Amino acid sequence: MPDVTAADRPAPPAASFPAARTDRRPASQGQPSPSDAWAQLSVSAAQAQPSSPASQAQPPVPDARRWPAGAVAASPAPRWRRLATPAGVLAAVAGAFAYVGVVDPDHPGHYPVCPLYRFTGLYCPGCGGLRSAHAFVHGDLAAALHDNAPAVAGYFLFAVLWVVWAARAWRGRPARLELGNAQMWVIGTLLLAFTVIRNLPFGAWLHP
Repeated sequence: MPDVTAADRPAPPAASFPAARTDRRPASQGQPSPSDAWAQLSVSAAQAQPSSPASQAQPPVPDARRWPAGAVAASPAPRWRRLATPAGVLAAVAGAFAYVGVVDPDHPGHYPVCPLYRFTGLYCPGCGGLRSAHAFVHGDLAAALHDNAPAVAGYFLFAVLWVVWAARAWRGRPARLELGNAQMWVIGTLLLAFTVIRNLPFGAWLHP
């Protein structure tokens, strides 16, 4: 084999990457160093990253130490105060029934006359209501129904509603009485039918 000397050997290929910088001089102005470029890219990526949904959905929790104790948790009202309004309504209704029970509506001069009956001779749905209340207080249910049957139904309905109202107030719940259009139409139709029937000849048994 022929002797190959070092001069005859081929030169190695040039490196594809730039040579490392060996000088320690600072970089020229306007050309940041590679470490500074990487730092700026990291800061930009952190600012562009959106916040997590959990952090957006959670509102700031107020510090309870900054507020008085009554503003954080209000104590419920005592039960006697909850029953004050139902008791007041019941007392007013009982006083009205007591007055009508003592002062007989059959004796003129104590109560005003119905304007519709005075000028037209027709009975309205409320005619006979005072006589019905007087008979009801004295325990004569038949006479109360004869004088005004819807009024007697109203007495029992008021008693049921008042018991429900007082029970809800005792438990600290608000009273709710919701009447829809259907219920209002039914009540109006019944009162209109009662008024028409009691003014017809065959409805004389409904006269007060």
